[in-house]
Amino acid sequence: MSQAERTYIMVKPDGVQRGLVGEIIARFEKRGFKLIALKLVHATPEHLEKHYADLAGKGFFAGLIKYMSSGPVVGMVWEGLDAVKTGRAMLGATNPLASAIGTIRGDYALAVGRNICHGSDTVENAEKEIKLWFPEGITQYASVVEPWLYE
Repeated sequence: MSQAERTYIMVKPDGVQRGLVGEIIARFEKRGFKLIALKLVHATPEHLEKHYADLAGKGFFAGLIKYMSSGPVVGMVWEGLDAVKTGRAMLGATNPLASAIGTIRGDYALAVGRNICHGSDTVENAEKEIKLWFPEGITQYASVVEPWLYE
């Protein structure tokens, strides 16, 4: 693989409650990405305020924090070629009604406030989010399928 990139994908409380975690993991695995970190966590409002700090001035911020702290989330780090851009394409548009069928949001969500997943929007933000959610570090290992995925 010429350039390994990492992205942070989080299944939000609606996705966890609806039992979609396995389906989401399966989609990323089937695409060829390598799972290098995974955890179930019930995040505190303070932790979520750090994660969503760029949205702090928005009118929906308080409701977002309340919702995201209402139940557990599943945080994951995926590694692979162009992981950030491809991961976001797999999730679909923020507004599920604008998401194509075949994307996670297009297949499983109807409302912006219950759109199943979060995905890093840039490589830089992915690294910040990975450090925030996985301060203990991540697992590195050699995948035996990489020669079958990359030239």
